[in-house]
Amino acid sequence: MQHRPRRNRKSPAIRNLVREVQLSAKDFIYPLFVHEDDQDVPIGSMPGCTRWSIDGLVKEAGEAHALGVPAVVIFPAVSEDKKNGTADECYNPDGLVPRAIRALKSAHPTLCVITDVALDPYNSDGHDGIVRKKADGELEILNDETVAVLCKQALCHAEAGADIVSPSDMMDGRVAALRGALDAVGYEDVSILSYTAKYASAYYGPFRGALDSAPKAGDKKTYQMDYANVREAVREVMMDEEEGADMVMVKPAGAYLDIIAKVRENTTLPVAAYQVSGEYLMIKSAVDAGWLDEKATVLESLTAIKRSGADIILSYFAKQVAEWEQEAE
Repeated sequence: MQHRPRRNRKSPAIRNLVREVQLSAKDFIYPLFVHEDDQDVPIGSMPGCTRWSIDGLVKEAGEAHALGVPAVVIFPAVSEDKKNGTADECYNPDGLVPRAIRALKSAHPTLCVITDVALDPYNSDGHDGIVRKKADGELEILNDETVAVLCKQALCHAEAGADIVSPSDMMDGRVAALRGALDAVGYEDVSILSYTAKYASAYYGPFRGALDSAPKAGDKKTYQMDYANVREAVREVMMDEEEGADMVMVKPAGAYLDIIAKVRENTTLPVAAYQVSGEYLMIKSAVDAGWLDEKATVLESLTAIKRSGADIILSYFAKQVAEWEQEAE
């Protein structure tokens, strides 16, 4: 036989030489949870993850950064007494997220700090937007009113020192509005990483448990995307690119590799993908039960995400991957 593909698989050295996709710590954004308490508290719905105090957040982010992880994204657990129907706490300049940003940038100037821009952690209704009950009793998420609040939130984060704001709300037109609001007051250098194709997914459950941010009524299907749709993701990419996004994201990642590939084909912007809490928990649970090898499964799942076209991966395994990479050197 002239063609024996196995020749390129016969040793670790040769397999490494011909490997098409390389996974590295520099590919990752590390999602971190922060709360007002002085204690760091393990998250029951996400074993291995923690609700950090600000001091704990700074320490954890610093350790990951020292291992080569370039960026973190902050998700706040906000107490119920600070939530209301218009999510006013989201743009409090002395709120949890602005204080966390300032602490991170002070301690780790080279760390890229990304913030989540959405109302659900601050909204007493648990939705990503402002809610109105219609005459028939159905809930309506008010798009334009929400976007106005998101602009205040993004400006608050930019003023605190955020490098990137990342709208995860899925309201129409929010990228253009955020870009305009940031530019108008001199924050032209603050980037926008848009949750461009964020699907209404069952994989978000553990995350909502971590932040206690599940909707109090209804669901998110009128603004998050239908998981049966592909072309809609392309439309969202085209809109976000036109509106001024610097990077686009697909969420979730593992069950949406086809969407990542389609998005990659239809934009020249960097593409991020979020390995979400449900994906994380499924691996952790199977590992804890003894059915899967953690390192092998994590690296395979993350390599698949990058192989499908993602330039950037948000994953709760980011720090572990960086540790494994250093151990291998």
